Amino acid sequence: MKKDEILKIDRNHIWHPFTQMKDYEGMDHIVITRGKGVKLYDIDNNYYYDTVSSWWTNIFGHNNKHINHKIRSQLNSLDHVIFAGMTHPYAVRVVELLRNFLPEKLSRFFFSDNGSTAVEVAIKMAFQYWQNIGRVEKTKFVFFENSYHGDTIGAVSVGGIDLYHKLYKPLMFNSYQIRSPKCYNCIFSKQKMTLNADNGCNAECMDQLEKVLEENNGNIAGVIIEPLIQCAAGMNVYNGIVLKKIRELCDRYEVLLIFDEVATGFGRTGKMFAFEHVDVLPDIICLSKGLTGGYLPLALTVTTEEIYSAFYDDYFSYKTFFHGHSYTANPISCSAAIGTLENFIKKPIAKYKSGMIYFNEKVCSLKDEPYVGDVRYIGFIGAIDIVNPYTGKSYPEKERVGFQIYKESLKNNLILRPLGDTIYWLLPITVKKKDIDNIFLKTKKTINNVLERYTWLKN
Repeated sequence: MKKDEILKIDRNHIWHPFTQMKDYEGMDHIVITRGKGVKLYDIDNNYYYDTVSSWWTNIFGHNNKHINHKIRSQLNSLDHVIFAGMTHPYAVRVVELLRNFLPEKLSRFFFSDNGSTAVEVAIKMAFQYWQNIGRVEKTKFVFFENSYHGDTIGAVSVGGIDLYHKLYKPLMFNSYQIRSPKCYNCIFSKQKMTLNADNGCNAECMDQLEKVLEENNGNIAGVIIEPLIQCAAGMNVYNGIVLKKIRELCDRYEVLLIFDEVATGFGRTGKMFAFEHVDVLPDIICLSKGLTGGYLPLALTVTTEEIYSAFYDDYFSYKTFFHGHSYTANPISCSAAIGTLENFIKKPIAKYKSGMIYFNEKVCSLKDEPYVGDVRYIGFIGAIDIVNPYTGKSYPEKERVGFQIYKESLKNNLILRPLGDTIYWLLPITVKKKDIDNIFLKTKKTINNVLERYTWLKN
């Protein structure tokens, strides 16, 4: 199809996610036709640095040879099969490989399709666990302000970003929302900027969680959190001591701990999984996105033998976990995951450390720019908050400065998709230093070009 044909059909019929379609009355979507490494190419052969890893999924760059090979080989054998009453070697191989990276305690693997669903499974699993062992009063969950765990109704019910979640409140079940561990402007005043959150924190901000659990533990089934970084909250990096405190409180008050590692897993934070930084184990972990290297939908909710055993009984006990999906453990998706995990075995995440450190230094170097309010980073994730360089305050929301930076970035061969006025980079772990240099040169140019338009807002 020609470019004009593609754009015409797109404009007339396609509804894009997280997009106010009226924004595109006077502009077209970018027609992407291929990808290689950290770059995407449009139909006119212009390139763009994929600094958001195609919605945080891409791990080894686009068109990874080994993952391509695994998928091609799979297509010659099995396309799909029902996963109830049947199994296949490709799902088994995923579990066999993944067990090399997860602690022995996390031993039971439930397949699904995507991150939201992995969270939905975890919520239902935690809820039913308490029902199955006779603690029927434990039905509620605790989540954190500005958290995002997906867009299905269960996941939305433990989401704390009003822009995304408030409208759907009539559809949601009631949960306890508490203050987030936010190191920037921390009420306990540890340091001026977040940086890597190594700030002498003592998890004082978890006093609210402690109070909620102390007063309501009898009806709380679980606590859910993204370990070390709340991604959709503007890449909010926080100190690992917080996770240790949460684990201690969950143990004290008999509450399950759920880690949403959908975005933080598979090398993003400099470890295979974020919880490895602090050696804190969840009762349930949710995995997706990078599980297939960014190729195909696949997710896993992994839990303990203790939780699994609460569902294991005679059929007429009705303790079965009645949950599943048509494409559960799809063999082609599993083959992409096999390729991804084999890549990590051939070259462990520690081998990418020099590139990560170089990236961290580049992010940190922006802390002295007059338009930067905060800098934070962990692993291959970095973020800055854009502020008015004359006032040090945020720009008026109506100016949509972040969106203007996004549009300008496309002119400079970048995809900078902001979170409000937070500009972030979430890079594939294979990114080269020369590409990091180019990305940051182009980022600075983009931001300066946009902010020059706002000199009238000096006061």
